[in-house]
Amino acid sequence: MTLLIGVTFAAILGALMLAGIFMVRGGRAGRSRSANMAWALTVRIALSIALFVCILVAWKLGWIHPTGLPLGR
Repeated sequence: MTLLIGVTFAAILGALMLAGIFMVRGGRAGRSRSANMAWALTVRIALSIALFVCILVAWKLGWIHPTGLPLGR
């Protein structure tokens, strides 16, 4: 589960960096800059939602447990 979370988080950051590159450099292979940037940001949002759902499912199935903050120490 930790590997899945790490890989997904890296993919989210990669999509965000790709959107930044598209914003700075411009279009690619006949597509406009805004179309490429919108595609990269859409991928980032989809990955973020998928990661959130996976974490919620893992918590519901008991695969991960919240630890909380040690407030009394």
